[in-house]
Amino acid sequence: MHFRAIIRVVGLLIIMFSFTMIVPTIIAIIYSDGSTQVFRKTFLTTILIGFFLWFPTRKNKEEFRVKDGFLIVVLFWLVLGSIGALPFIYLKTPNISITDAFFESFSGLTTTGATNFVGLDFLPKAILFYRQILQWFGGMGIIVLTVAILPLLGVGGMQLYRAEMPGPLKENKIRPRIAETAKTLWIIYVFITISCSISLWFAGMGVFDAITHSFAIVANGGFSTHDASLGYFNSSKINIIVIFFLIVSGCNFSLHFAALSNRNLRIYLQDLEFKTFIIFQFVFALICTLILYYHSVYDSFWKTLNQSFFQIVSMTTTAGFTSCNFAEWPLFLPLLIICMSFFGGCAGSTGGGLKVIRVLLLLLQCFRELKRLVHPNAIYPIKIGSRILPERIIEAVWGFFSAYLLVFITSFLALVSINVDEISAFSAVTTTLNNLGPALGLFTDNFSTMNPIGKWILIFTMLFGRLEIFTILVLLTPTFWKK
Repeated sequence: MHFRAIIRVVGLLIIMFSFTMIVPTIIAIIYSDGSTQVFRKTFLTTILIGFFLWFPTRKNKEEFRVKDGFLIVVLFWLVLGSIGALPFIYLKTPNISITDAFFESFSGLTTTGATNFVGLDFLPKAILFYRQILQWFGGMGIIVLTVAILPLLGVGGMQLYRAEMPGPLKENKIRPRIAETAKTLWIIYVFITISCSISLWFAGMGVFDAITHSFAIVANGGFSTHDASLGYFNSSKINIIVIFFLIVSGCNFSLHFAALSNRNLRIYLQDLEFKTFIIFQFVFALICTLILYYHSVYDSFWKTLNQSFFQIVSMTTTAGFTSCNFAEWPLFLPLLIICMSFFGGCAGSTGGGLKVIRVLLLLLQCFRELKRLVHPNAIYPIKIGSRILPERIIEAVWGFFSAYLLVFITSFLALVSINVDEISAFSAVTTTLNNLGPALGLFTDNFSTMNPIGKWILIFTMLFGRLEIFTILVLLTPTFWKK
């Protein structure tokens, strides 16, 4: 294990992150919201920490192995999540605890969207902007961004890319070189963000709200600048735009690249995961619409349809935006909506959850086992499109699912052991492990009432969800640390 080289890279990444404090500082000056000093202090603290990690190890430039890549990813997310809490710690009004600051930071960075803050409408504009941009960086993964520049610093990037990118098919690359792949992903990401901002602005949002919400929408994050989330705007037009961009962001970004390169939208329809993803949206939205219409929750069918599609897409993609208080809907629907987050977005997207491709492979494996009961000696390969998947991938999916259940049950029991009721504990673990945001029970509005121990449990649950379980679990095995 090249520990000095790992420390050097983490130091460089922290130094780079420190420069993201410049934009919130400018926002604070423009709006004169009194938070300028907060971001100046954060910038100074962050760049000093990065410098003291990098300077003593600056000459260590060994090529990384796979194990080094996993350790860098986990270390960086832990360190960055901790440093990301500094603006909330330095903030005097509202004055929140260190635990709350860490919770907010990790929730933003992991694109979970669960919040401690009450009274978002009255927070300094720079703090609101910072929360949104944390999600934007976390959406695609800061590691992927820095992979594009690491070759210039003498560091290989494939190990980082494989450890960070979501989904079971990590070997698929858009470009032959990993740096080109990372750059391509970020170009697409920025393009979608700009398009989303402009669309929201034309739909009636102010410039600040349009930009900040586009950060969270494209990241499938869920943070908002208002306590009422997108329900604050009460606009069917805005809801439709958000639905569209949530689906775009929940799609595999390599499909976007292929469609743009070939100028052919049929590429989306040729992808089995994408088709399954879209079918999930329509089927569950239809169920939701029929139940709401049956109970006459809204005064018109079109409003019912709009609210249903918005809430279903928001939860399925694990964005977690709300346009209404869905906890007040007929009881079946809030439970359905929370459980929808298990499906998540497509592999290679900014969404959380299990990922559609894994759910699809689990279903195909179940069908294969049913066929084997009838014809035990027959061979039934599992295909994605025309591609026959190796058994190794199927085994990896089952392994991931088992580890997912282990983390879920452990976190759930840990919350129950500190006197959190079962419904609240279930929804809290579901929302953090799937990087969703909204919950039920005690945490319908926010997590301010969760006790400190529970918040630390959920912080680690967020990390497990964002880094897809194995990236962290592998560090806990003796094999990983053996030479």
